[in-house]
Amino acid sequence: MYEHSSMEPIPPHSQDPHETMEQHIITLFHESIEAKMQAGEYLAPLLCEASEIIVHCLLNEGKILTAGNGISAANAQVMSANLCNRFERERPSLPALTLGTDFTTQTSIANDYSFNEIFAKQVRALGQPGDCLLLLTTSGNPSNLVQAVAAAHEREMNVIAFSGRDGGNVASVLDMNDLELRVPVSSRTRIYEIHLLSLFCLCDLIDQQLFGVEE
Repeated sequence: MYEHSSMEPIPPHSQDPHETMEQHIITLFHESIEAKMQAGEYLAPLLCEASEIIVHCLLNEGKILTAGNGISAANAQVMSANLCNRFERERPSLPALTLGTDFTTQTSIANDYSFNEIFAKQVRALGQPGDCLLLLTTSGNPSNLVQAVAAAHEREMNVIAFSGRDGGNVASVLDMNDLELRVPVSSRTRIYEIHLLSLFCLCDLIDQQLFGVEE
């Protein structure tokens, strides 16, 4: 006699989890590319101007000080490394230094004064008229960067600020001699990516202006 089976029907084949993850990765790549393309149209002339400011600084025996917090600090170190060591060609080292990488100095300033002073005190100690402060921030709001801009102005230095979103407090303290390169997107991840690509573009432009176009 036929008995009804209690087994549940086999569900239709579900999507492979790896395929789902791969599709997500491809989507992230597309979002990154789209954000870069949109930002590139806006940033291209500003990057040209930033490269000219830095080249003028270097040709007049100035140096580049870079600063940022968190991942922006890592991007700041990338910029200094590409200048002080090399970018994509053999050429003389260029004077650049990232502020805040000396843990003893940084914690000493933070302990005796305030974390807000960690960059400003170093700018006052190391910066000279004609030097350039290049800072990076996704929000534009860190107080230690706002204070660093003020210190750079005291030392008669130019400021190049890579920012994002609405520019934040840093944008409000820049003066007519400074340059802001604001990434007009809301995603912090996309801002980090565009900042890094922009720094690579900047290094390429600097090398071309100082050492000629490679054939």
